Amino acid sequence: MPMNANPLSALSTEPSGETLGLGLPPGSLVTEAHSGPWPEPLLWVADGIAAPAAWAQYAPTRDVVGLRPLLLEDDARIEGWWNSELDPGMMSAPGDHDAVAVLREFWHAAVADTEENEGDKDEGETISPYSSNWPGLAERRPTVADPDETAAEVAAGLVEHRLSSPRLALAPAVCSADIPAVIGWTGPLNHENDVARLCAVLRSWEDRFGVRVVALSHDRLDLSVAAPPQTVEEALAVAVEHFAFCPDNIWQGHETLRLYAKEALVGNTHWTFWWD
Repeated sequence: MPMNANPLSALSTEPSGETLGLGLPPGSLVTEAHSGPWPEPLLWVADGIAAPAAWAQYAPTRDVVGLRPLLLEDDARIEGWWNSELDPGMMSAPGDHDAVAVLREFWHAAVADTEENEGDKDEGETISPYSSNWPGLAERRPTVADPDETAAEVAAGLVEHRLSSPRLALAPAVCSADIPAVIGWTGPLNHENDVARLCAVLRSWEDRFGVRVVALSHDRLDLSVAAPPQTVEEALAVAVEHFAFCPDNIWQGHETLRLYAKEALVGNTHWTFWWD
């Protein structure tokens, strides 16, 4: 998924980005994909550990030069995974996909897998109160908080309390939701090879819930949410989409949609997804 007029190209000759008004700390460009050299830089990644305010500090670059901040979490299994695991050649464009169609397909697949593994006693409990029929999208939530301010708060919290070795990165994406596809992130590989299809869903969430892509690890995605559901019933409708998007969130964490909605979604400005 190559990009036109990639602003990262200027950092090849001026690593600090002074002429772009960036004033970057020491870092380097990622120019290698899983399949070999990529014609355009995919990312800029700082050498040092990110400070809690790093995401907020570089958020204005999206308007100035078209770069979006991102936290990358290193992985003990694959150190510096972004230097070897990104594969943009696998990805289509998020705009080529319809979020409803993607979620409907994933919902049916997740429900079928659930029914296959549930015993007679538990049949239907995981997705209750829904049936195998696709329930449709959750309603748009009114955005009260500023999405970028919420993202900055979530990013700071991740650096302070959850991520062990976060790096600041800058990605050349038109919108936050497109970042995984633009850089060729392969974290959901066991669930979906073409992450652009998931980015189509992220675009819909960005529109309906004020979502921002804040952090990526080798196989985990962290989002900020400016307009999260406020009641269990609202959260249940969102949980349907999460189950389709990442079934492991329910299968390996909360067991049922209702528990997941109640414990993980109501009022929560941070959504996280992990693919086994």
